[in-house]
Amino acid sequence: MKKLKQIFNEVKTNSSHTPDELNQLLWQLICYSPKMPVRLQQQQLLDEAEKFTLKAKDEYFAHRDLSFTGFKWGSGKHKVLITHGWGSKAADFAEMIIALREIDDLEIIAFDAPGNGSSEGELSNLLLFIEAVNAIISNFGSPDILIGHSLGVMANVIAIRETKIKPSLLISFTPLIRLKENFEATMSAADVSRSAQDEFFKSFEAHFGKHADHYNLHDLYDFDGKHWLAYDQQDIISTYTFMEQFLNANVLIESHNYDGIGHEKMIKSLEVIGDVVSLVKELIQRV
Repeated sequence: MKKLKQIFNEVKTNSSHTPDELNQLLWQLICYSPKMPVRLQQQQLLDEAEKFTLKAKDEYFAHRDLSFTGFKWGSGKHKVLITHGWGSKAADFAEMIIALREIDDLEIIAFDAPGNGSSEGELSNLLLFIEAVNAIISNFGSPDILIGHSLGVMANVIAIRETKIKPSLLISFTPLIRLKENFEATMSAADVSRSAQDEFFKSFEAHFGKHADHYNLHDLYDFDGKHWLAYDQQDIISTYTFMEQFLNANVLIESHNYDGIGHEKMIKSLEVIGDVVSLVKELIQRV
């Protein structure tokens, strides 16, 4: 977090930077994922896991395969895959994983995406999250239950499209709906001018071959199975305006508003975790 604050402050006092220097700083501001230390309870949970390492190809930053760390609890016939959000890690789902481990016959898999948590990589991006999800599916098989938080929801949705898997249940917490608008909010918070933001998005398109507008859950979503989604109408990161539009366009999603819980705390809320446990138990009893 200290490094991200330094990058933010340097961008905010950008009057001495050339346009090219500022653009390079904006890449760091947008693509550096802060790494928070693991708490004692989280470490104890990780120590109980079976650890594994897989590779994700980083075509755009490191230009090589990056190792990422995964964790597995249990060996039941019902597979659960958890994808964390930006600036997060597998251990941030500790409370939920502990609760899910009480359910019989589950195999729970979580991971630190490249550039996040304990995994390799200086900078990260959505595509690395997707690469990691795809690598786990390739090595461990299709999950029956796919869980995601924030950016991890978008990664899961795109991975479903790319791998053609059909999980029995998709669980999403406070998904990011529009990536470009999230980038804009980050840069605006650092007092980046509109012209400098436009230059960043031009360089984004040149770098990735797609405009940032491409990464919009409205356009990417085509899941037709059971989808349970939790959001907070007061969320300032995943704003309700975009969430409402997305839900109105996808009326089969079972959505729940947990008012006032917040973006990051959604996956730690005892109320939310209780509802998820009930949902998973109900699914297992049906199959």
